[in-house]
Amino acid sequence: MRPFKAVLLAVSVSVLALGTARADVKPHPIFSDNVVLQQGTDIVVWGKADAGESVTVSLARKTANEASATTTKVTADKDGKWAVKIPAQKAGTGYALTVKGNNEVAFKNVAVGEVWVCSGQSNMEWSVNISEDPAKVKEGATNPDLRLFTVKKRTAPRPITNQDDLGHLTKWDVSSADTIGGFSAVAYHFGQKLQKELGVPVGLIHSSWGGTPAEAWTSLEALDAEPSLKYYADRARSIVKTYDEYDQKKALEVYEKALAVWKEAADKAKAEGKPVPKEPAKPGEKPVDLGPHTPGTLYNAMIFPILNFKTKGAIWYQGESNAGRAYEYRTLFPTMIKDWRARYNCDLPFMLVQLAPFRGDANRPDYAELRDSQLYAAKTLPKTGIAVITDIGNETDIHPKPKGPVGERLALAALGIEYGKKIEYYGPMLKEAKFASNTATLTFTHVGGGLVAKDGDLVGFTVAGKDGKFHPAKATIKDDTVVLTSEAVAEPVAVRYGWVNFAKPTLNLFNKEGLPASPFRTDDAPYTTQPKPKQ
Repeated sequence: MRPFKAVLLAVSVSVLALGTARADVKPHPIFSDNVVLQQGTDIVVWGKADAGESVTVSLARKTANEASATTTKVTADKDGKWAVKIPAQKAGTGYALTVKGNNEVAFKNVAVGEVWVCSGQSNMEWSVNISEDPAKVKEGATNPDLRLFTVKKRTAPRPITNQDDLGHLTKWDVSSADTIGGFSAVAYHFGQKLQKELGVPVGLIHSSWGGTPAEAWTSLEALDAEPSLKYYADRARSIVKTYDEYDQKKALEVYEKALAVWKEAADKAKAEGKPVPKEPAKPGEKPVDLGPHTPGTLYNAMIFPILNFKTKGAIWYQGESNAGRAYEYRTLFPTMIKDWRARYNCDLPFMLVQLAPFRGDANRPDYAELRDSQLYAAKTLPKTGIAVITDIGNETDIHPKPKGPVGERLALAALGIEYGKKIEYYGPMLKEAKFASNTATLTFTHVGGGLVAKDGDLVGFTVAGKDGKFHPAKATIKDDTVVLTSEAVAEPVAVRYGWVNFAKPTLNLFNKEGLPASPFRTDDAPYTTQPKPKQ
């Protein structure tokens, strides 16, 4: 008979080996307590487990009036990956999501409602804490039906497919004074208005990075497929090649030699009372050139990992970093939108913010031109809305602090375009310009209750004759039209409105619902910032 201690040791080793061999079932990190699941569609839940492990996913709800539960079983594939579809559920709170394999993971306070991705650059990233009147905003922040999720900043040379490499995905929080401070202010105000108007839970997935261009948020496959944008994909592959081939060991050897030379020089300089030369920088794990401006890198790290999560739509506040390439943006931006729609496998509603007024380069109307490209996308792509903010800007600050009106106008666009609410969700949009003798007469859509000149006479209109030179025009509202004249132009053939980076005084054509008109032009003169790219 074996001694008792030997038997105990053998059992302990066996249990340890068993525990080491067995991998706990792990749902994708986008699932946590307080998660909001999209209503009206099959819900996909996915994750990792042991190869061949049986996984059971249950979504249950218990209310005062009813109890329900949906349970689905699946077997993990040879790589340990599993995914289940749960039939569409009713909007509401009080759900519990349970995933059971060799172990069990349970998420509480789960809701079903509307989920929106909130992306772009710094004006989307700008938090409640550094926006207008954060203390007042926080007073109304408690809302159990509004949930917040943040994707932390991360780049990747290729789409992240390893679930264990998603530490930059955080967890869902319920909106409160304690949770909204560091969250996107635009996204928060959008979500608050949307939730109150729809009366269902709303989940916001914030994934943005200040100073980033649209090509960084677009897949290389989409850039490759558009001839005029292919050079972005080629550039990215060259950078990734350098990234992949980087030899840190060799770089450290070079650094150590340089450091030894520096120490000798530093000691000599100190002894002679001379300035000490700059110490060589220690190399990082990878070269710094795989950054957030590299095409595709933000799509790979901050969009691709959440594509399976069923989502209603997206809001977008970006363009400043592409303002010097405004004509190209007419191709790039729609390419990105269509790429996201293909990746999400749905006609994803997409609401964008037109750039705020900002001085920029006074000699180049690059912001005006970029706004025109944004308007072009909203007009030409289905289910694409635009929030016009010509009245919300700062001449010297690219980050105007008022974010409430921005988020609320995005919500208006979503409510009108996607949710079919019978509301006026836009300010005046140019419909037609007619020219006769010395006048130009403009008609508009989205006039709402009528056109309004806010705070005085209309400003911001210019007209041009056949010579193509634009001159200030006197603008008068007549019923639902605007009539323009200029002593400098006897026979106008073209009109522009707000065709400047920053207008002084502020552009003031509104409708009675308080929404500003979008800047526009009727001519097709080439943009000054960039010639038409070769196709």
